[in-house]
Amino acid sequence: MVETNRGVGACAPSEAGPGCDLVTVPARQGLEAVDILRRAPEDAVGPVLHDGGGDTLGFVVPAGTAAGWDVPGSTCTETDGRGLRLAPAPPVEGSDWLLPPEEADPATDPAVLRRALDEAARMIEAADSCC
Repeated sequence: MVETNRGVGACAPSEAGPGCDLVTVPARQGLEAVDILRRAPEDAVGPVLHDGGGDTLGFVVPAGTAAGWDVPGSTCTETDGRGLRLAPAPPVEGSDWLLPPEEADPATDPAVLRRALDEAARMIEAADSCC
């Protein structure tokens, strides 16, 4: 299980490094999750990247999330100290910001993201099975 006691503020950029991990999901599920997160009362969605081909979305989450991330269909990559910068320019070549850092919280809470991804997967499954 992902630790949530770090708080979403743990991802604030610093001179020592960004302090962030990145959860990558298929674009369809990610877009649904973004909608779910933005409608939530706390509206606590952090920066979100999309790849150039539009196949995946990447949610910035606090450092340490990767150690316990186990959501099927997604991956969580440790980026702490390896170049992910929360700046206006996208941190990964061939990507762009869906939600740039200046328009979002410092990071998405992993527990909140997990619930949104689960809900998005159920919605997609229901939509696919009805038609």
